[in-house]
Amino acid sequence: MGISEDEIANAVLDAYDSLPARYKPVMPTEDFFQWVPLSGIVAVRKGKDEKPECLSLGTGMKCLPIDQVAQAQGSILHDWHAEIVALRAFNHFLLHECLQLATSPTRVSPIIQRRDPNEIRESHGLQPFAIHNDVQLHMYSSEAPCGDASMELLMELQTDPTPWPVEVTENTPVQLLGRGSFSELGTVRRKPGSNLNGRMLEKDEANASIARADSPRTLSKSCSDKITLKQCTSLLSSHTSLLVNPANAYLEALILPKTQCIAKSCDRSFGSSGRMKPVAGRQWSGGYACRPFNVGTTDLEFRYSRRSKPAISKQLRTSNISAVFHPHLQEALILGRLQGRQKFDPKGASAICSKRMWKLTLQILSAMGMPRLLQSVSESMDVRSLKESALFMDRQRVKDDVRAEALKGWMRNDSDDFEIEPD
Repeated sequence: MGISEDEIANAVLDAYDSLPARYKPVMPTEDFFQWVPLSGIVAVRKGKDEKPECLSLGTGMKCLPIDQVAQAQGSILHDWHAEIVALRAFNHFLLHECLQLATSPTRVSPIIQRRDPNEIRESHGLQPFAIHNDVQLHMYSSEAPCGDASMELLMELQTDPTPWPVEVTENTPVQLLGRGSFSELGTVRRKPGSNLNGRMLEKDEANASIARADSPRTLSKSCSDKITLKQCTSLLSSHTSLLVNPANAYLEALILPKTQCIAKSCDRSFGSSGRMKPVAGRQWSGGYACRPFNVGTTDLEFRYSRRSKPAISKQLRTSNISAVFHPHLQEALILGRLQGRQKFDPKGASAICSKRMWKLTLQILSAMGMPRLLQSVSESMDVRSLKESALFMDRQRVKDDVRAEALKGWMRNDSDDFEIEPD
């Protein structure tokens, strides 16, 4: 008997419910109800009579304005929308499992395994680890991903159907904001940022996914676009892709509440007959391939979704708390940094921020006794030159092809460049 969509959703909902109160919105009052999106990655073992396991989850709905990215220096998340937090937490979980296997030869992980030396060759990837063959990965989200997959839902919510004007700059592809040109579907869109004190402007408290035309500018692509690209690059981040082979790291399904799923939107955004048609069936070296996921629905609703507002509450407000969870980690973030820390304070760096993930990657390479790879990473000096090095040639080729042929108009966000420093 297969695993149902409700069971996938419940794995994430139950994991969230188990978190302490400080990771959650405040309790509803007569004056207002705080809401926040939730996403999670769930593992299902094929052929095993086991409950689905939530490997990671995240909440949140905002991102860093472009004029603050350079100051982040890898220590602040650029994007803390729930889907992105869940994906970063999933990759941190994999790195944690790699470290455990690297430092304890007798340890066995239920999710990843050491690869057979005969499998490790350039055409199939040189990573020492892989996700078990019988593990399927699913994603649950309490809201439709922002961007192309939610455009019809967004249009239905408008009291004023007038689209925002589209920003055009010379020699730059048009990138559309949340309400920019409703008639343009299947396009790459960027997210609006939060303002300097971290709050959406008052008109948008109830519907943060819409935001405003004058929201701070960002280069963070929509969750629809990022998840779509993951169908080709796998769920692995750049850090994790050095250690874990991508072949088994693709999504099997994305589960959404029925209220948040419009079939034509999802088919257009994610499907091989939609905007991904130019790369459908494509395979690349290094274990990469175009692997479309299914989209399923559930009747279950998240208790802090905007549709769960009790009748007694007069207003909807967004929560600024982002919860981060995997089986070995719990964090509460505000504006992409640890709760209670000042902006740009190095001590406020989350475990899932880029700088700390690279440090963990170097620690694993050292423990694995891989001096050549460790030296290659260390000698790159900064993240930008590292990602442009031969170490990521296969992964970068996938990105380049997909962006050129399917996700046209994708602008890279390279302004947060920093040195990679071992502990």
